[in-house]
Amino acid sequence: MAKKIGSQTLLLTSSPSIIGYAAVGAKKEKEGPLGGYFDFTSEDSSFGEKTWEKSETFMQKKVVELALEKCGVSDNEIDFLFAGDLLNQCISSAYASRERKIPFFGLYGACSTMSESLCLASMFVDAKLANRCLAVTSSHFCSAERQFRFPLEYGGQRTPTSQWTVTGAGACVVAPKAQAPYLRAVTVGTVEDLGITDINNMGAAMAPAAARTLCQYFQDTATRPEDYDLILTGDLGFVGSRLLERLMQSEGYPMANLHNDCGLMIFDRLKQDVHAGGSGCGCAASVLCSFILPQIACQRLKDVLFLATGALMSPTSTQQGESIPGIAHLLHISAFPHTKEEQA
Repeated sequence: MAKKIGSQTLLLTSSPSIIGYAAVGAKKEKEGPLGGYFDFTSEDSSFGEKTWEKSETFMQKKVVELALEKCGVSDNEIDFLFAGDLLNQCISSAYASRERKIPFFGLYGACSTMSESLCLASMFVDAKLANRCLAVTSSHFCSAERQFRFPLEYGGQRTPTSQWTVTGAGACVVAPKAQAPYLRAVTVGTVEDLGITDINNMGAAMAPAAARTLCQYFQDTATRPEDYDLILTGDLGFVGSRLLERLMQSEGYPMANLHNDCGLMIFDRLKQDVHAGGSGCGCAASVLCSFILPQIACQRLKDVLFLATGALMSPTSTQQGESIPGIAHLLHISAFPHTKEEQA
């Protein structure tokens, strides 16, 4: 049963396992440094569908199918499905889930949605409210651009601080303790807003939330960055990553040599013309499920802090001149479960 420590952190004392995981991407993701680690990639962004929204729905269907297949679990063995995306009313998640008949929680945490869904899934399993849960997240470059910025046909220029929304999806099946990767703790973030209004600078908007959550986790657990092999943020990109490292340095937690960002890992910034890096909630989801979890499963990485970050704006709030709030939720994912002393 989860044990609260400090003000925002829960120790998952039963150490739930991620027993199945999968990642799906499109052509640009396939051409990136992690392309060979994806379970399925398409030669284009349409996935054979007529609209970009249907393409994203296909990705969610496919990634769930692959994750379940890899761990030998069927739909009727899943108690709850936690899923989200970037589109209004989370339509990709809802349409992808309507045929499965699994009890469904639709989530919106912007680019933090993979960590949000995984936090909730792990908490449900740890509290014995469920035996198996699915955590699923996706994004699509074309559907996100149409909603948040301009139709692609507009041909608008992108600023140097802008990031490229990943066309990708990730899915995790969470179950009671069985095998690595194990989920050992979660820290639920708070909404932070330092007044950034530039929708082409998401990294700057989200970095304060990442710093706030990380500092809170270290305070709650009495640990430091050097206690972990990797501190992995989701989608701060180049600008936000440098800001986060400076913020953490100022708080007494230097971590530049331990930190990486999903938005910097998924694309080659120089060769693929993505400016400040990747973004979109499918970025953190696909990097985690394609590359990071296998590294933990085979103990190449033993202890990882994963925190996907989200910019909680909408087209309406942007048009009204509102600033951009940020959020970041954290999970400690490990190659080893809690010891008996830690469970006590």
